[in-house]
Amino acid sequence: MKIVVIGGTGLIGSKTVERLRNKGHEVFAASPNGGVNTITGEGLAKVLAGAQTVIDLANSPSFEDKAVLEFFETSGRNLLAAEKLAGVTHHVALSIVGAERLPDSGYMRAKIAQEKLIRSSGIPYTIVHSTQFFEFLGGIAQSGTVGDITTVPSAYFQPIASNDVADIMTEVALSPPVNGAIEIAGPEPVRMSELVARFLKATNDPRKVTADPHARYFGTLLDDHSLVPSDHPRIGTTRFEDWFSHASLHG
Repeated sequence: MKIVVIGGTGLIGSKTVERLRNKGHEVFAASPNGGVNTITGEGLAKVLAGAQTVIDLANSPSFEDKAVLEFFETSGRNLLAAEKLAGVTHHVALSIVGAERLPDSGYMRAKIAQEKLIRSSGIPYTIVHSTQFFEFLGGIAQSGTVGDITTVPSAYFQPIASNDVADIMTEVALSPPVNGAIEIAGPEPVRMSELVARFLKATNDPRKVTADPHARYFGTLLDDHSLVPSDHPRIGTTRFEDWFSHASLHG
Protein backbone atom coordinates (compact mmCIF):
# COMPACT_ATOMS: atom_id res chain seq x y z
CA MET A 1 0.00 0.00 0.00
CA LYS A 2 1.20 3.54 -0.73
CA ILE A 3 0.75 5.75 2.32
CA VAL A 4 1.58 9.45 2.54
CA VAL A 5 2.29 10.92 5.97
CA ILE A 6 1.88 14.70 6.05
CA GLY A 7 4.17 15.99 8.79
CA GLY A 8 6.10 12.77 8.37
CA THR A 9 9.31 14.15 9.86
CA GLY A 10 7.80 15.29 13.18
CA LEU A 11 7.55 13.52 16.53
CA ILE A 12 4.60 11.26 15.71
CA GLY A 13 5.17 11.31 11.96
CA SER A 14 8.71 9.94 12.02
CA LYS A 15 7.72 7.11 14.38
CA THR A 16 4.63 6.25 12.31
CA VAL A 17 6.60 6.27 9.05
CA GLU A 18 9.16 3.88 10.54
CA ARG A 19 6.47 1.47 11.74
CA LEU A 20 4.64 1.43 8.40
CA ARG A 21 7.87 0.88 6.45
CA ASN A 22 8.78 -1.99 8.76
CA LYS A 23 5.47 -3.59 7.79
CA GLY A 24 6.48 -3.42 4.12
CA HIS A 25 4.42 -0.46 2.92
CA GLU A 26 5.51 2.24 0.50
CA VAL A 27 5.55 5.30 2.75
CA PHE A 28 6.31 8.92 1.90
CA ALA A 29 7.24 11.29 4.74
CA ALA A 30 5.91 14.56 3.33
CA SER A 31 7.09 17.92 4.68
CA PRO A 32 7.81 21.42 3.35
CA ASN A 33 11.56 20.72 3.53
CA GLY A 34 10.97 17.77 1.23
CA GLY A 35 9.01 19.80 -1.31
CA VAL A 36 5.46 19.06 -0.12
CA ASN A 37 3.60 22.07 1.29
CA THR A 38 -0.06 21.84 2.22
CA ILE A 39 -0.35 25.61 2.60
CA THR A 40 0.82 26.47 -0.94
CA GLY A 41 -0.21 23.14 -2.45
CA GLU A 42 3.32 22.57 -3.73
CA GLY A 43 4.08 18.92 -4.45
CA LEU A 44 0.73 17.54 -3.28
CA ALA A 45 -0.49 16.13 -6.60
CA LYS A 46 2.82 14.39 -7.24
CA VAL A 47 3.20 12.78 -3.82
CA LEU A 48 -0.45 11.68 -3.63
CA ALA A 49 -0.46 9.97 -7.04
CA GLY A 50 -1.34 6.33 -6.43
CA ALA A 51 -1.73 6.74 -2.65
CA GLN A 52 -4.49 4.81 -0.90
CA THR A 53 -4.11 6.34 2.56
CA VAL A 54 -3.05 9.75 3.87
CA ILE A 55 -2.16 10.42 7.50
CA ASP A 56 -2.36 14.12 8.35
CA LEU A 57 -0.03 15.03 11.21
CA ALA A 58 0.73 18.59 10.10
CA ASN A 59 0.88 21.23 12.82
CA SER A 60 0.81 25.00 12.71
CA PRO A 61 4.13 26.80 13.22
CA SER A 62 2.22 29.51 15.10
CA PHE A 63 -0.29 28.99 17.92
CA GLU A 64 -1.67 32.53 17.67
CA ASP A 65 -5.47 32.33 17.25
CA LYS A 66 -5.82 33.75 13.74
CA ALA A 67 -2.68 32.10 12.37
CA VAL A 68 -3.49 28.64 13.67
CA LEU A 69 -7.04 28.76 12.28
CA GLU A 70 -5.76 29.88 8.87
CA PHE A 71 -3.17 27.10 8.91
CA PHE A 72 -5.56 24.23 9.61
CA GLU A 73 -8.28 25.52 7.29
CA THR A 74 -5.93 26.22 4.37
CA SER A 75 -3.92 23.06 4.85
CA GLY A 76 -7.06 20.96 5.25
CA ARG A 77 -8.78 22.33 2.16
CA ASN A 78 -5.70 21.93 -0.05
CA LEU A 79 -4.92 18.44 1.18
CA LEU A 80 -8.46 17.10 0.96
CA ALA A 81 -8.97 18.57 -2.53
CA ALA A 82 -5.75 16.94 -3.72
CA GLU A 83 -6.73 13.63 -2.10
CA LYS A 84 -10.08 13.66 -3.89
CA LEU A 85 -8.37 14.15 -7.24
CA ALA A 86 -5.89 11.37 -6.45
CA GLY A 87 -8.58 8.91 -5.40
CA VAL A 88 -7.38 8.49 -1.80
CA THR A 89 -9.64 6.03 0.04
CA HIS A 90 -8.72 6.69 3.70
CA HIS A 91 -7.87 10.01 5.35
CA VAL A 92 -6.47 9.64 8.88
CA ALA A 93 -6.03 12.72 11.07
CA LEU A 94 -4.72 13.27 14.57
CA SER A 95 -6.74 15.62 16.76
CA ILE A 96 -7.23 16.25 20.47
CA VAL A 97 -9.45 14.73 23.15
CA GLY A 98 -11.81 17.43 24.43
CA ALA A 99 -11.21 19.96 21.65
CA GLU A 100 -14.95 20.45 21.18
CA ARG A 101 -15.33 21.21 24.91
CA LEU A 102 -12.80 24.08 24.87
CA PRO A 103 -14.07 26.79 22.48
CA ASP A 104 -12.15 29.52 24.35
CA SER A 105 -8.90 28.07 23.00
CA GLY A 106 -7.97 29.30 19.54
CA TYR A 107 -5.92 26.16 18.94
CA MET A 108 -8.82 23.89 19.86
CA ARG A 109 -11.19 25.89 17.64
CA ALA A 110 -8.76 25.44 14.76
CA LYS A 111 -8.64 21.67 15.28
CA ILE A 112 -12.44 21.52 15.26
CA ALA A 113 -12.47 23.52 12.00
CA GLN A 114 -10.03 20.98 10.55
CA GLU A 115 -12.29 18.12 11.65
CA LYS A 116 -15.35 19.72 10.04
CA LEU A 117 -13.52 19.87 6.70
CA ILE A 118 -12.63 16.19 6.98
CA ARG A 119 -16.16 15.12 7.91
CA SER A 120 -17.69 17.01 4.97
CA SER A 121 -15.03 16.06 2.40
CA GLY A 122 -16.67 12.89 1.11
CA ILE A 123 -13.41 10.97 1.62
CA PRO A 124 -13.64 7.99 3.98
CA TYR A 125 -11.87 8.99 7.19
CA THR A 126 -10.80 8.19 10.72
CA ILE A 127 -10.10 10.98 13.22
CA VAL A 128 -7.95 9.97 16.18
CA HIS A 129 -8.57 12.10 19.26
CA SER A 130 -5.49 11.84 21.46
CA THR A 131 -4.76 13.12 24.92
CA GLN A 132 -1.57 15.13 25.51
CA PHE A 133 1.79 13.43 25.04
CA PHE A 134 4.28 12.91 27.89
CA GLU A 135 6.69 14.78 25.62
CA PHE A 136 4.66 17.98 26.23
CA LEU A 137 5.41 18.13 29.96
CA GLY A 138 8.47 20.35 29.57
CA GLY A 139 6.55 22.78 27.39
CA ILE A 140 3.64 22.91 29.83
CA ALA A 141 6.08 23.73 32.63
CA GLN A 142 7.79 26.40 30.54
CA SER A 143 4.55 28.10 29.54
CA GLY A 144 3.65 28.75 33.16
CA THR A 145 7.08 29.74 34.41
CA VAL A 146 7.85 33.09 36.03
CA GLY A 147 11.18 33.12 37.83
CA ASP A 148 11.58 29.84 39.69
CA ILE A 149 7.83 29.15 39.93
CA THR A 150 5.73 27.45 37.28
CA THR A 151 1.96 27.76 37.62
CA VAL A 152 0.13 24.78 36.15
CA PRO A 153 -3.58 23.87 35.90
CA SER A 154 -4.65 21.39 38.55
CA ALA A 155 -7.20 19.70 36.26
CA TYR A 156 -6.97 16.02 35.37
CA PHE A 157 -5.51 14.84 32.09
CA GLN A 158 -4.47 11.39 30.86
CA PRO A 159 -1.23 11.73 28.91
CA ILE A 160 0.09 9.13 26.48
CA ALA A 161 3.56 8.25 25.18
CA SER A 162 4.34 9.23 21.59
CA ASN A 163 5.40 5.64 20.85
CA ASP A 164 1.93 4.44 21.82
CA VAL A 165 0.36 7.14 19.63
CA ALA A 166 2.47 6.01 16.68
CA ASP A 167 1.53 2.36 17.28
CA ILE A 168 -2.17 3.24 17.19
CA MET A 169 -1.85 5.60 14.20
CA THR A 170 -0.14 2.78 12.30
CA GLU A 171 -2.90 0.34 13.20
CA VAL A 172 -5.62 2.83 12.24
CA ALA A 173 -3.95 3.57 8.89
CA LEU A 174 -3.97 -0.14 8.02
CA SER A 175 -7.60 -0.63 9.10
CA PRO A 176 -10.82 0.33 7.29
CA PRO A 177 -12.00 3.93 7.86
CA VAL A 178 -14.58 4.31 10.62
CA ASN A 179 -16.04 7.58 9.26
CA GLY A 180 -15.94 8.93 12.77
CA ALA A 181 -13.58 9.51 15.66
CA ILE A 182 -11.82 7.21 18.11
CA GLU A 183 -10.19 8.29 21.37
CA ILE A 184 -6.77 7.28 22.63
CA ALA A 185 -5.25 8.03 26.03
CA GLY A 186 -2.54 7.03 28.46
CA PRO A 187 -2.98 4.44 31.19
CA GLU A 188 -4.12 6.71 34.02
CA PRO A 189 -5.63 10.12 34.76
CA VAL A 190 -3.47 12.43 36.85
CA ARG A 191 -3.54 16.08 37.81
CA MET A 192 -1.49 18.12 35.35
CA SER A 193 0.23 20.04 38.14
CA GLU A 194 1.17 16.82 39.92
CA LEU A 195 2.73 15.21 36.84
CA VAL A 196 4.62 18.36 35.86
CA ALA A 197 6.04 18.45 39.39
CA ARG A 198 7.11 14.79 39.09
CA PHE A 199 8.69 15.55 35.72
CA LEU A 200 10.66 18.54 37.05
CA LYS A 201 11.86 16.57 40.06
CA ALA A 202 12.94 13.67 37.85
CA THR A 203 14.95 16.02 35.62
CA ASN A 204 16.54 17.75 38.64
CA ASP A 205 14.84 21.00 37.66
CA PRO A 206 14.74 23.38 40.66
CA ARG A 207 11.50 25.09 39.66
CA LYS A 208 8.58 24.72 42.05
CA VAL A 209 5.07 23.98 40.79
CA THR A 210 2.03 25.93 41.94
CA ALA A 211 -1.22 24.12 41.20
CA ASP A 212 -3.89 26.59 40.10
CA PRO A 213 -7.41 25.62 38.97
CA HIS A 214 -7.60 28.99 37.16
CA ALA A 215 -4.35 28.65 35.20
CA ARG A 216 -5.00 28.51 31.46
CA TYR A 217 -4.02 25.79 29.02
CA PHE A 218 -3.75 26.93 25.38
CA GLY A 219 -5.72 29.99 26.40
CA THR A 220 -8.60 28.22 28.09
CA LEU A 221 -9.69 27.28 31.59
CA LEU A 222 -9.93 23.57 32.35
CA ASP A 223 -12.07 21.45 34.62
CA ASP A 224 -11.52 17.83 35.61
CA HIS A 225 -13.39 16.59 32.53
CA SER A 226 -11.93 18.90 29.85
CA LEU A 227 -8.98 16.78 28.72
CA VAL A 228 -9.89 13.26 29.81
CA PRO A 229 -11.41 10.76 27.37
CA SER A 230 -14.90 9.28 27.49
CA ASP A 231 -15.66 5.79 28.76
CA HIS A 232 -14.04 3.58 26.10
CA PRO A 233 -10.77 5.00 24.75
CA ARG A 234 -7.93 2.96 23.29
CA ILE A 235 -5.35 2.90 26.08
CA GLY A 236 -1.60 3.18 25.57
CA THR A 237 0.42 0.86 27.76
CA THR A 238 3.35 3.13 28.70
CA ARG A 239 3.26 4.69 32.15
CA PHE A 240 5.09 7.90 33.02
CA GLU A 241 7.95 6.15 34.85
CA ASP A 242 8.56 3.77 31.95
CA TRP A 243 8.41 6.61 29.42
CA PHE A 244 10.77 8.74 31.48
CA SER A 245 13.32 5.95 31.89
CA HIS A 246 13.59 5.62 28.10
CA ALA A 247 13.11 9.26 27.06
CA SER A 248 15.90 11.38 25.63
CA LEU A 249 15.65 14.41 27.88
CA HIS A 250 17.93 17.37 28.20
CA GLY A 251 17.84 19.89 31.00
